[in-house]
Amino acid sequence: QLQASGGGLVQAGGSLRLSCAASGRTFDSVMGWFRQAPGKEREFVAAVSWRLGIPDYADSVKGRFTISRDNISEDNAKKVLHLQMNDLKPEDTAVYYCAARQGRRESAARLYRYWGQGTLVTVSS
Repeated sequence: QLQASGGGLVQAGGSLRLSCAASGRTFDSVMGWFRQAPGKEREFVAAVSWRLGIPDYADSVKGRFTISRDNISEDNAKKVLHLQMNDLKPEDTAVYYCAARQGRRESAARLYRYWGQGTLVTVSS
């Protein structure tokens, strides 16, 4: 139901664009991105309220990452969430996950009920 893609290997200073396709149900509240580096806890990256398009970012990615969303069917049954990542740094290396929840934007991973599989982003120095 949530399918993430777009990860890869990039040099520091480079860019990547992640996408997350949501289908099968209407995730009509909040979708977001989290990441987990080896040996670390899963951390919040960005989230967006789907209807109003209002974003929220972790301080570590503000000004470098942009979250956006597209409705690709008129009945909102299929949606795509994006994460444009610019000026990537080695510390951005992690597995990135998309997630969805009903309600308001939250930064705590435990509050998101629906999760996609991760996509690996590796930033070399």
